[in-house]
Amino acid sequence: MPARTAAACLKTPRDFLRWAISRFNTAGLVYGHGTTGALDEAAFIILEGLRLPIDNLEPFLDARLLPDERSLLAGLIEARVSTRKPASYLLGRAYVGGVPFYVDERVIVPRSFIGELLRGEMFSGGGASLIADPGAVLRVLDLCTGSGCLAILAAMAFHHAQIDAVDLSPGALEVAQRNIGESGMADRISLFSGDLFAPVRRARYDIILTNPPYVGAAVMAALPPEYAHEPAMALDGGGDGLDLVRRILAGAAEHLAPDGGILCEIGEDREILEAEYPRLPFMWLDTQESSGEVFWLEANVWPVSSKKPAPPKTAAPRRPAAAKGAAWAARSKGPPPKQR
Repeated sequence: MPARTAAACLKTPRDFLRWAISRFNTAGLVYGHGTTGALDEAAFIILEGLRLPIDNLEPFLDARLLPDERSLLAGLIEARVSTRKPASYLLGRAYVGGVPFYVDERVIVPRSFIGELLRGEMFSGGGASLIADPGAVLRVLDLCTGSGCLAILAAMAFHHAQIDAVDLSPGALEVAQRNIGESGMADRISLFSGDLFAPVRRARYDIILTNPPYVGAAVMAALPPEYAHEPAMALDGGGDGLDLVRRILAGAAEHLAPDGGILCEIGEDREILEAEYPRLPFMWLDTQESSGEVFWLEANVWPVSSKKPAPPKTAAPRRPAAAKGAAWAARSKGPPPKQR
């Protein structure tokens, strides 16, 4: 059914939800930019398109829509199919932990696991926390800031901290500037243009956050159309996906305060990193939708070359790719791994 016909025939959000799911399934769309499937994607388009509260479609399912609202939804649903653009680009909006951010094709759609960790007990100062007192965190660095979402979430988590956010892309910094301005935290977040640590020189930080490009060459060459709309420089991590991670590890110790730590997302290449850096005692943190894809590394346990390799820390076993394909598609930078 063409969009014009849909706008004329469909009357309620329930009607558009059913039609959108059918269109998306028929078109074979790929998800992973904040939603896990056709139902979630359709609900997001309807709620955000109508500027309704994003967390619950149920109260509005049988509301009668105005003609211009019907035309808007029909156009968005058709555009999702015809362009294969992620819904967040069509709507100019993405959410991390319920916090809204402006996005366009100058940045990837935010979906870092670090957002969940910052909002959880790991950085709350409680018994399971990695830091004793969030109020004592005074300086945070966000490398590869993109849309600025992690810098903003860090400012929300650490109320006394000044945040430095770095990116190499002028376009990404423009998007980040907009989000920082809309967050009301422009007095606490500073943007820097440059390559990783270069713009901050010798500054040291209590926490370094980074969600760098970590998609390997083979995956980059086979990206579905939805992911191809994102800026390649924000995804491409080189041959095995860890080029930027290696550079960050090479410079992190010189930019951490004595009791500081780095929180870094790397995707599913934990084994490669552990084999290459046997002296670094990575602590692997799990989230609701990931296992062993984010590490925490503290400055006060960073070994010098004369030390023996640190014993590996115990962690929950990784789920096989087949079991976590939906989670990868929902939140990680690349498309879901093929089942093996």
